[in-house]
Amino acid sequence: MSGSGFKLIAGLGNPGKDYARTRHNIGFSVVDEVASSFNLSIDRSRFSSRYAKAKIKGNNVFLLKPMTYMNRSGNAVSQFISYYKIAVPDIIVVHDDMDLETGRIRIARNRGHGGHNGVRSIIDMLGSRDFTRIRMGVGHPRGSAGNVTKHVLGNFSSEEAVIVDQCIETAADACIMILEKGVSSAMNFYNGR
Repeated sequence: MSGSGFKLIAGLGNPGKDYARTRHNIGFSVVDEVASSFNLSIDRSRFSSRYAKAKIKGNNVFLLKPMTYMNRSGNAVSQFISYYKIAVPDIIVVHDDMDLETGRIRIARNRGHGGHNGVRSIIDMLGSRDFTRIRMGVGHPRGSAGNVTKHVLGNFSSEEAVIVDQCIETAADACIMILEKGVSSAMNFYNGR
């Protein structure tokens, strides 16, 4: 199916002030950073999402923050792209990744969910993994499985926050490079760092 020509940048996270600066919400932070770079407000609501519509580097783009909670991100994304006729290859999903150390980013395309429930939900709902992902490193906790939930729903330490703020800016720049120069160029530039 060919799309409408619109691109979508979806940052994953959980709604509400309690989650605002948690590791799991780093995707929201990147979308906010992209919006800030272009003086946009993510203040529209539709399909259980907050979003903004913009022209960025010659592309018609939606910036999306699903408000469905992480594990149901696919519900909001699938409804949004269905309504606006956005092709799956024109989606960029930004999310936290425990397999990368804090402050690292990796751009991936057409990969499995890697155990990330938000990405799993999107793949399940779209029936495809042919979208771009920006994986944001948040480090991995040591110990039991219970530590994983505590880790991703926890806040960054003050030392980590400095690194993470820079990482958020870098990931926002990566989103813009993908729009302007394509996924391959962005992967070559950012994945080797």
